[in-house]
Amino acid sequence: MMNEIENGNEKIVPDLAKRKHRGPFMEVLFRLAKSPLAMFGLAIIALLVFCAIFAEVIAPYSPIKQDLMHMFETPSAAHWLGTDEFGRDILSRLIYGARVSLQVGFIAVGIALVVGGMLGAVSGYYSGWLDNSIMRVMDVLLSIPQTLLAIAIVAALGPSLMNLMIAVGISAVPTYARIVRGSVLSIRSMEFIEAARSVGSSDLRIILKHILPNSMAPIIVQSTLGVASAILNAAGLSFIGLGIQPPNPEWGAMLSGGRQYIRDYPHMTLYPGLAIMFTILALNFLGDGLRDALDPKLKR
Repeated sequence: MMNEIENGNEKIVPDLAKRKHRGPFMEVLFRLAKSPLAMFGLAIIALLVFCAIFAEVIAPYSPIKQDLMHMFETPSAAHWLGTDEFGRDILSRLIYGARVSLQVGFIAVGIALVVGGMLGAVSGYYSGWLDNSIMRVMDVLLSIPQTLLAIAIVAALGPSLMNLMIAVGISAVPTYARIVRGSVLSIRSMEFIEAARSVGSSDLRIILKHILPNSMAPIIVQSTLGVASAILNAAGLSFIGLGIQPPNPEWGAMLSGGRQYIRDYPHMTLYPGLAIMFTILALNFLGDGLRDALDPKLKR
C-alpha cells in the first residue's frame, strides 16, 4: 500500500473507498453533478417548480384580472414583461402558466408510464399471443402521429385541463409500452428471475419486485424527455384552442392570443415562446445527463 502511494497511485484507493460507501442513488447524483448542462437543466426545472408552487406569492399581479387602461404596454418598471390585449401582466401569467404546464407534463407522463409500463411488462413477460395482441394495438397507435392522436382525443372529450392531460398521456402510452417491453425481454431470462420462480414467487410479485425495478434506468430517462414532449404537445393543443380555455394562463394559449399582434407588440409572443423553449431545453439537458449517469457502460 505504501509503495502505491509513493508511486503516485494514492488517488485510486481513496476513490474506490468512496465509491463503496456511496449507494446507487448517490452514485447517480454524483455522476449527474459532473455534467454542467444537466445541472443547468436541473436549475431551470427547480426554478419553474418553485414558481409553480409559490405563484401566489411571486406573481406581482393577478393573472386573469383585466386592466383596460394599460393594454399593450411594453416592458417597464411597473410591468417587467409588458401587458397583453386585456391589460393583464404577462410576467404574472407566465408564472401561473408554469404551474399549468408542469402539471400537465408530469401527470400526463404519469398516466402514460402507469398504463404503458404495465402493458409493456405483461407483454414482455408472458410473450406468445398476449405479447402479439398488445404490441399490434401499440403499433396501430404508433402509426398515428402523437399530436394528431391527442387532438382526436381532446376533440372527443372536450377541451379542459383534465381532458388535456388524459389525451397527452394516452397518446404517449405506446412509447412507454415499447421501452418497458424491451427491458423486460432482456431481464426475464436472468438467473435471479429463475431463482424467484424456483422459490414460488407469483408472476405479479416477480414483475413488480424484480423486473420493473431493474428496468428503471431507461424508463427514468424517457420520462424526463417525455415531460418535455407533453408540455410541448399541451402548448400546441392550447394554441389551436383545444387545451386550457381563457382566461386561465397557459403558455400555448398566450402564444395564440398574441400572434395577431406580433407585428406591433412582439413581446406578447416573445416571452411565452422563450418560456416554452427554455423549459423544453432544460428537460432535454436533464434527460441527456440522466442517460449518461444511469448508463453502466460509462461508469468508471
